[in-house]
Amino acid sequence: MSGPIVPGGPRVVAMGGGYGLSTTLRAARHYASEVTGIVSVADDGGSSGRLRRAFGIPAPGDLRRCLVALADPESIWAEAFERRFDAAELQGHPLGNIIIAGLASTLGDFGLAIDEVLRLLGAVGRVVPATAEPVALKATYLRRGGTDEQPISVQGVVEGEVRVGSTAGLTEVSVVPPDPKVPDEALQAILEADQICIGPGSLFTSVLAVAAIPAIREALQQAKGTRIYICNLSEQHPETSGYTMSDHVSTIFAHGVPLDIVVHDPARLPLGGPVNIEVATRSLADRTGRLHEAELLAAALSSLL
Repeated sequence: MSGPIVPGGPRVVAMGGGYGLSTTLRAARHYASEVTGIVSVADDGGSSGRLRRAFGIPAPGDLRRCLVALADPESIWAEAFERRFDAAELQGHPLGNIIIAGLASTLGDFGLAIDEVLRLLGAVGRVVPATAEPVALKATYLRRGGTDEQPISVQGVVEGEVRVGSTAGLTEVSVVPPDPKVPDEALQAILEADQICIGPGSLFTSVLAVAAIPAIREALQQAKGTRIYICNLSEQHPETSGYTMSDHVSTIFAHGVPLDIVVHDPARLPLGGPVNIEVATRSLADRTGRLHEAELLAAALSSLL
């Protein structure tokens, strides 16, 4: 980044994965002087999974979305990065994933490859993988059934983001290896940030896939900036079936991740029980009612500074 995005604005870190994180990065561009995205690289499905297995690299897909979110709006590369091939061996691969994998192979360093893509896209801010090495998600689950007279509890462990995300009754998520190296840029950005935005996104497979990594969790505990959780607009089946806003918050706290404020749209997701945290209620949904609108989210986040 050659200069501040919004002179005099705050330094903002956003972390998570998927479409939710890219929306938060688009929102931050409206009011931040500096933006850093810290992105989950645990995806093992689709194009990302195929490239992970082929080249032994962290998953590029969520990184690609975030890079595009920070790209120069006039960049033809930003549009091209999202184009998916629809034939032969490349079917299902977005061009951006292929380019990231190719640059990582050429440069011999995944982080340098991401920096090169930032320059290619004319992007503002930074995008940093949450870990410097490939990781896998591992989760425990607990399911209760049977009858009042004969209750049944089934406990187990599931590994891999795709399998975790399709499992009901999740109770805890972690990564394998359990304490992976986190890029220094990510930790420094957290410690220096004025505002740290966590989410929105799949609670276990995007949000906690980053925030619960030991080194990142420790940095969040030491951070002086305001730690904000942007709650999802709806439950996600089966990962968070039946969850209210308070269920999201209590799950994050149970993983040792500190929060100062939760941003919540009560028209979309029930509040649930009381939470020991400040709640900022805002209208955040786009026209579909399913996704966050970047401009509404920007207004909400900037009002909390």
